[in-house]
Amino acid sequence: MPPRKYRQVALAVALGAALAAAQAAVAAAQTPEVVTRGLANPRGLTVGPDDRLYVAEAGRGGSGRCIPSPEGGAGSCYGATGAITRVNPETGRKTRVLRRLPSHAVEGGGNATGPHDISFAGDTGYFTVGLGANPAARARLGAPGRRFAALYRWEDGRVRRVADLGAYERRNNPDDGQPTAEVDSNPYSVDATRPGQILVTDAGGNTLLAVNREGEVSTVSVFPFGQALAPPFLNQPPGTQIPYQPVPTGVVRSEGRIYVGQLTGFPFPVAGANVYRLRGGARAVQARNFTTITDVAAAPDGTLYVLQISTNGIASEDPGPGKLFHIARDGQVTEVPTGALVQPTGLTVAPGGDVYIANNGGSATAGQIVRVSRDH
Repeated sequence: MPPRKYRQVALAVALGAALAAAQAAVAAAQTPEVVTRGLANPRGLTVGPDDRLYVAEAGRGGSGRCIPSPEGGAGSCYGATGAITRVNPETGRKTRVLRRLPSHAVEGGGNATGPHDISFAGDTGYFTVGLGANPAARARLGAPGRRFAALYRWEDGRVRRVADLGAYERRNNPDDGQPTAEVDSNPYSVDATRPGQILVTDAGGNTLLAVNREGEVSTVSVFPFGQALAPPFLNQPPGTQIPYQPVPTGVVRSEGRIYVGQLTGFPFPVAGANVYRLRGGARAVQARNFTTITDVAAAPDGTLYVLQISTNGIASEDPGPGKLFHIARDGQVTEVPTGALVQPTGLTVAPGGDVYIANNGGSATAGQIVRVSRDH
């Protein structure tokens, strides 16, 4: 990855930086059990009320208007290629139950931004659509731009926007005053299991947001920024520390508490990511020393799983494979054997205890859902 200013890079960069090296590193390793293939940039997933898996596909962008790519070079261009897809976990059969959702991506369609996660409140689905830019950039995409940086509700076959999260970030910029903070919105994970307070992480705004039944948005937490050693390619004096942004990703409720994982921003420090626990306005670290977390999930027994996209940090020449961890009730963290994970981006646990992971999450054509048995 080329040198950048000392600010957060969009989640799309995090996905793109690791792919080639990770694939080479794990090519000879054991592969996990594949449930289904052929997904377009799969992100978050969940078990629906019908016991099927539902996965948010960020799509592959298209040939519409473009906004500047966070990676530089050619623009990231619009296409109505995002989807919500239902997967039978027993047969692998997949059905795109919502199509033509907004997406933007660079040429080739990899590492797209679009639908990022889905969660259910009873039979009603809620899903996020990201952006990864200043909300003002939506105007450059024309009329479709208004569909980005938002929370949506899906009910009885109809979709409507619940909240414009980009507008909230533009008006409030809750992390203002932090080093390298900017007006930036990238809604990512959603937990709708308490309909009166739907939780959404804004990975661009470094916040956990709550949306009530009327669509009103409020800030639950602004996550702390950190300091890390400057990478050698920045040619800074030895020992120079630079700020990095928290970049919250996965959110889940479990037993009255809220848990949030963080990707971290550039330079994506190894062991620099935490899982936070929130309750009653108080925030604490539940577990630490992770590297680039993309999702967290709760098991039926109240324990947690944590998914990270790389082992050595995504700014490394060898990011390494993704990994899955289990956090026991006593706080003990153990790695779960999964086989080789390449760019894992989403995570859920079925009622029976099996773990499902969105793998190859930066591919426009080869995304997968893989299963890790409850007997791991």
